[in-house]
Amino acid sequence: MRNRLLTINSTMKNSFFIFLLGIFTVFSAFAQQTSIKGSVKDALTGEYLPDVTITIEDTSQSTTTDASGVFSFTQNVPLGEQVLRLSKSGYLVARFPIVVNEGQTLEIMDMFLKIDVSDTPDLFTITLSDDELNDDDSGADNISGLLASSRDVFQRTAAFEFSSSFFRVRGLDSDNGTVLINGVRMNKAFNGRPQWSNWGGLNDVIRNQELTNGLAASDYTFGGVLGTTNINARASKYRKGGRVTYSSSNRSYTNRVMATYASGLLNNGWAYTVSAGRRWGNEGFNDGTFYDANSLFLSVEKRINAKHSLNFTGMYAPNRRGQSSSNTQEVYDLKGIEYNEFWGWFDGEKRNSRVRRVVEPILMLNHYWNLSENTTLNTNVAYQFGEQGRSRIDFQGSDIVNGFPEGGALNPSPTYYQNLPSYFLRVFPEDPGIAYGAQQDFVNDGQLDWYALYEANVASNNRGENAVYILYEDRSDDKQWTFNSILNSAISENVSLNASLDYRKLHSENFAEVVDLLGSTRGYLDVDGFAETSDEAQNDLNNPNRIVGVGDKYRYHYDILSDEIGGFLQAQFKYNKVDFFVGANLSSTTYQRDGKFRNGGFPEDSFGKSDKLTFTGLGAKAGLTYKISGRHLIDINGGYMQRAPSIRNTFSNSRENKDVVPNITEEKISSIDASYILRTPIVKAKLTGYYTKMQDANEVSFFFADGIGGDTQSFVQEILQGVDKKHMGVELGIDAQVTPTIKLKGVASLGQFTYDNNPNLYLSSEDFDSTRELGVSYLKDYKIAGGPQQAASVGFEYRDPDYWWFGATANFFSHTYVDISPLQRSENFYKDFDGQPFNDYDENIARELLKQEQFDDYMVVNLVGGKSWKIGDYFVGFFASVSNLLDKEYRTGGFEQGRNANYRQLLEDTSSGSRVFGNRYWYGRGTTYFVNVYFRF
Repeated sequence: MRNRLLTINSTMKNSFFIFLLGIFTVFSAFAQQTSIKGSVKDALTGEYLPDVTITIEDTSQSTTTDASGVFSFTQNVPLGEQVLRLSKSGYLVARFPIVVNEGQTLEIMDMFLKIDVSDTPDLFTITLSDDELNDDDSGADNISGLLASSRDVFQRTAAFEFSSSFFRVRGLDSDNGTVLINGVRMNKAFNGRPQWSNWGGLNDVIRNQELTNGLAASDYTFGGVLGTTNINARASKYRKGGRVTYSSSNRSYTNRVMATYASGLLNNGWAYTVSAGRRWGNEGFNDGTFYDANSLFLSVEKRINAKHSLNFTGMYAPNRRGQSSSNTQEVYDLKGIEYNEFWGWFDGEKRNSRVRRVVEPILMLNHYWNLSENTTLNTNVAYQFGEQGRSRIDFQGSDIVNGFPEGGALNPSPTYYQNLPSYFLRVFPEDPGIAYGAQQDFVNDGQLDWYALYEANVASNNRGENAVYILYEDRSDDKQWTFNSILNSAISENVSLNASLDYRKLHSENFAEVVDLLGSTRGYLDVDGFAETSDEAQNDLNNPNRIVGVGDKYRYHYDILSDEIGGFLQAQFKYNKVDFFVGANLSSTTYQRDGKFRNGGFPEDSFGKSDKLTFTGLGAKAGLTYKISGRHLIDINGGYMQRAPSIRNTFSNSRENKDVVPNITEEKISSIDASYILRTPIVKAKLTGYYTKMQDANEVSFFFADGIGGDTQSFVQEILQGVDKKHMGVELGIDAQVTPTIKLKGVASLGQFTYDNNPNLYLSSEDFDSTRELGVSYLKDYKIAGGPQQAASVGFEYRDPDYWWFGATANFFSHTYVDISPLQRSENFYKDFDGQPFNDYDENIARELLKQEQFDDYMVVNLVGGKSWKIGDYFVGFFASVSNLLDKEYRTGGFEQGRNANYRQLLEDTSSGSRVFGNRYWYGRGTTYFVNVYFRF
């Protein structure tokens, strides 16, 4: 018995010892938590660097340095040999090998980052800003500015290499991406697009950008299916120092100078950054496209205490630019791809009649509040005001009697169809000499004749009559207030919360303004010279037959009032193997038109305020990242959103009346993408598949059409309602650091973007008693125009340790399509005035006539290189690029002219041998260069 008790007692003692050992082990684990702490400094100035991203390579763990340049890892720190990767915009990436032991607090203080003196991003940023200015309502839409800050090889290639071909990521317009400055949304209410020219030329101060791709989580806003870009213009976030830059180019302008200085955060809590620039040139790649732009920037911050900071930011970037024309192939064949119909010689200089002018300052005040160690509240108020103008020539319509205009003037455009050889070949086929004469006149001159316009006005004045030609601007003067608050809170080490409230109020005044009477001393009669009756001709029945002069509003005048309020909520979860997020938004948007003129064509529907239109926006999205390992990841994002249509696509003809697109409703977008991501020390790659469905969109177009209802001619508003589109494809980006100095990169985008239904088609016009419903337009499965749907790029980059570098890329583009005419694909195309099919209609011929044009495939080769020197504490750098080295001619886009609205009209035009109303195209630039020299101190 005694032995048995001893055995039990021994067993209990051993068990108790094991229990105590377990408790000791648990407490030891807590007491000896493994962690990494450190700090990062600027290698030149020795100052601590905030916002440096620290990543433990081959893991998903990363953090950033705080305002004091300090960082730490305290959770799930991997043991053994590791590599810390340090990165910050404007600095070279640095890697530091470390050894982590269990239970150790590893301190690595005062690591250094060197400034990236090669400064390659600047080369491309300026190109993007300038090309965005060329974005016209009828032109291609450049979205590459949304991608410029991305470190993803696919996004950067799309921004830098593909932008000259007006490539659109996933075939989407830029209104599907959100651009913020200091958390304030910059997308225009009129068309939903960000207007990059509002901060053009301020390259040095818009570098600090945070980009989220696609539907990925953003800390600031719900965003769109193209992602979100936030430009951080906070004064304390700029690196201390200055920079002076000179650039020369033959793309958009010929000269640029910029100067920037940032104080850094001073001891008294103040920080400021100033920047100024000028860009100018008499002519870019296209003839007569002058450039005149100035840029000013000021950001001042006061850090009141550890919790509160106030920042004021002001941007002022007025710019004027001569625009270039789209042309038919007949015109390009005669004059070359540099030809531009909008200019003519005047007083020994090239004078452009189509000038785009943007003067819209941005002012904002930002309050940053650190509510606690883990929670911040950013509250902003912004005011943007100013004007946009697009000039053009106006003239009174005329009848031709004995070869001379009677009661008006001839169209002054040198490419007006009655001035081109194709017209004379059709009208006088028996006498080709007449067409040859027209051809020689156009080849030898073919430009706008300013002197003829002045002479016509002087002759009219001598007869006691008013001007027949004037120069005017289509003006849009906006005043917009924005208020928003953005909350970010780390609820725990694994869960964070993002929320925002946003309110925007817009007052947009729209009118035409007389700019130049072109030699007339008697003013201009404010009537529509093409109207059928005297009442319909009145642009304002409240002031009939008014004579207007320089500075007067005429033709149309109305206001658009818009209010938008919305909220956004998002939760993000981060764990060892899985990260995921869920987000939602809700908004309400109200539009109202207030007409100032009573238009003669719409006397009951043009003057005064319209009914208010209210749209409800809502959205939900979610995403998941599964970390197979530190090197292999799967990322999936999906979402649904319902949004208000833009102002542009809400009112069918806002200049003349308050009519709204019939059966208008909110637009719906569903989207999903899935990616496989590979990250190794040598190779980084991402393969993505995506599918996006857009529903219930609206499109409004304006043009002159022959053959409406059989034989009617009218200037019409073409309204597509309920448009569905489908975008799907695959994206691949890969880069490999094959040696310490050589990097190879490859990118491919294979997409298919098509109309996915047959939307409803309506026409309105002054010549109609009411809006005409033409049934559906048979668009399903036609390709959506807007740059190449498939593109690829291969290239390399060599960076020498002595700070010179060189790179080359070959870029391939295919599956680019002309924008089709919906009217030609409706019942109007094959029906006569009595509603019956044409008796000579041939379905096989019609099918060939309506076949969508596909452009030829092409390749563009680009070169870039540079050198930099460190002289004491200063840096001097030089780089240059050559785009389209092989001088390849290629079409970037185009559209079918809707003038031939029915089968007979189109058949006659295409059968004539040389089309009078052929498709109009845009061509890419030939070989161009960009050279940049800078001094940094």
